[in-house]
Amino acid sequence: MLKSRILVCFVSIVLSLIALVCSASDLSVGVVFLHGKGGTPSYHSMTGLSAKLRENGFIVTVPEMPYSKSRIYDKSYQDTMLEIDDAVAYLKNNGAKDIFIAGHSLGANVALHYATRTSVKGVIAIAPGHSPESNIMRTKLAADVERAKKMINEGQGNKAARFDDINQGRVFSITSTANIYVSWFDPDGSAIMPKNAAALKPGTALFWVVGTRDPLSKAGSSYAFDNAQPNPKNKYIEVDSDHMSTPTVAAGEIVNWLNTFKQQ
Repeated sequence: MLKSRILVCFVSIVLSLIALVCSASDLSVGVVFLHGKGGTPSYHSMTGLSAKLRENGFIVTVPEMPYSKSRIYDKSYQDTMLEIDDAVAYLKNNGAKDIFIAGHSLGANVALHYATRTSVKGVIAIAPGHSPESNIMRTKLAADVERAKKMINEGQGNKAARFDDINQGRVFSITSTANIYVSWFDPDGSAIMPKNAAALKPGTALFWVVGTRDPLSKAGSSYAFDNAQPNPKNKYIEVDSDHMSTPTVAAGEIVNWLNTFKQQ
């Protein structure tokens, strides 16, 4: 009888250890999820997907970025990458081995650029937005971009001023320094998605999802996705959604794609 009890206890301990190992394996994938322009980590466009990712065993962090509703724009495009470094460090400190950078709208733009400078397992670009090179942004913001560049040339790059911004066709004013403004809006600068997709570090997988009712869907995969280096994990899809609802509508597809990496 005693031997039987010992055997039962031994089996129970072994099964518990197996469960712990499996749990640790499930939590080896980390996702930094970046909100969109003027958004916050608590916006409805963020919370549904982030909850879904956690429910499926991923380590997730959703930092507030320098282009959030309350911060817009308090750091340059380049300095924003340093804040993502901090988010990645958080994931690694919590056991993540494979790092994915996901982003919605402007967050997708930022995620793409981050993966040109730092090696990550993959980028998840959700309803990507912010295209300084596009005709609409060039036309509507050209005067302010040139004014900011003039300020920089005159040694006033760190001086704050009012500039125009555009989000989903709506023009509004923001206050920032000339240096910061140019870093985000220069049509020949760093925030150009087709250029960044082409410059992703080798081995980086790209998942690109856009809603059928999002204006960017008209450009199709040729806008930027096709510029990425070939990778068997690369995936481009369209879902029945508008710009804001894409993260929620595409949540299942995103989880399924990430699960293919957990199985390796």
